Amino acid sequence: MAVIKSDEWKGYVYAFVGTIAFSSLYVFSKAGLNQVELAQFGLYYFGMGFLINLIFMVASGKIRQLPAIPKNILWLLVLLGAIDIVSNIAFFMAIRAIPDPAVTSLLGNLFPVFLSILGITFLKERFTLIETLGAIMAIAGAFIISYSGEPDWRKFFIPGTGLVVINTLFAATLSVIVKKNTHKASPEVFNLNSNGWIFLFFLGYFLWSGQSVVIPFTAFKNIALGAFFGSFVGLLSFFYSYRYIAASRSSIIQSLKGIFVLIIAFFYFGNFPLIIQLWGGGITIAGVLLMTMSQAGMMRIGKKKTY
Repeated sequence: MAVIKSDEWKGYVYAFVGTIAFSSLYVFSKAGLNQVELAQFGLYYFGMGFLINLIFMVASGKIRQLPAIPKNILWLLVLLGAIDIVSNIAFFMAIRAIPDPAVTSLLGNLFPVFLSILGITFLKERFTLIETLGAIMAIAGAFIISYSGEPDWRKFFIPGTGLVVINTLFAATLSVIVKKNTHKASPEVFNLNSNGWIFLFFLGYFLWSGQSVVIPFTAFKNIALGAFFGSFVGLLSFFYSYRYIAASRSSIIQSLKGIFVLIIAFFYFGNFPLIIQLWGGGITIAGVLLMTMSQAGMMRIGKKKTY
């Protein structure tokens, strides 16, 4: 029993490191996308992300895992690559469309809601009444954050809201698939696979777009920092956290991402969300914490029920 507890603390550390690293991605990518086109950004970001992960695997000797990958999971890696391409395109388009990265991050708390729904559907996980309440709070908070103030239904939500929904839905799908197949490949393999497929996509997109390969140095610096913290440290930490703790427990830590993005964005851009968006963000975070803490067994209110 002591061994299990020893392993669990590693999962929380990985989740915490991943959350802080991924929080910085929102800020650095926003700074980069303010100066370059999406095709240029994707080429450099995922090119560097793939290179960093490849160098890490070579240096650690884990590159030897690649020839040992069972042929029967190659289809799985291709599927994960396709899902990741859609998720990342939507993510960076949302980063570019929404002025404040903290708002994008707070809306991103829909991820654990989708993760729970998909977990119920495909992993046969169970939902309690309090988890249902938490999910409703998270969705209500996201609704408040994204409300534009316009009565016209065509302008009801701020630009980029739909992109965040697509991103979080596909990201949750990816997490469920990885969680179900975590024993079939290492986190390094999953991460390298993800970066590799997206890099190939953006390489093709860049060549088709006809954009210049030359970009401002400040943009290159921000993209490089985003690639290191987001594409390497963040994702790898999350994959490792799933090895030691349940996805629901990792999500508790990840749900605090909006707070870190809020702080980093304030010091980097001097931006601060509107008061109503802060209220919505607070409701969303509270709902996610309520839901994930219940899933993690930290709250025993209500009878278990399966949907």
